[in-house]
Amino acid sequence: MLPTMTLQTPRLRDYDELVQVWEDSVRATHDFLPEAYILLLREHVLRRYLDAVMLVCCRDRQRICGFAGVANGRVDMLFVASDYRGKGVGKRLLHYAIDELNAERLDVNEQNPQALGFYLHEGFEVVGRSATDGLGQPYPLLHMRLRKTA
Repeated sequence: MLPTMTLQTPRLRDYDELVQVWEDSVRATHDFLPEAYILLLREHVLRRYLDAVMLVCCRDRQRICGFAGVANGRVDMLFVASDYRGKGVGKRLLHYAIDELNAERLDVNEQNPQALGFYLHEGFEVVGRSATDGLGQPYPLLHMRLRKTA
């Protein structure tokens, strides 16, 4: 990762940019979601979800590269802009969420194998499954927990 990237708490004026990162990331990784559902989720992210979590973003000199949202020991959001995927942004955000915000749990869409592989590689294990997502739609979620180290 480039050394000019910093982690910081986003401000309210950053929300539109966060939503753009969210949408960019979702369109790159959630090809199983129909357009109408992406638009519905986008409104939920902007109007509800961002205010419901503790946010941290990774920023380079020009823009936000990715962000994470944590609530009650859970990583509820982790999204990286497409052109920053594979450059350590997601790993840096996840480890900040674990080390600084005490996150030990998360859910991942079962139909998103890239994210599942990332979380498994970073020390999480699958501990359960739901047949529907948080809005009750048929997009199964895998419940994950950080593996305990001896």
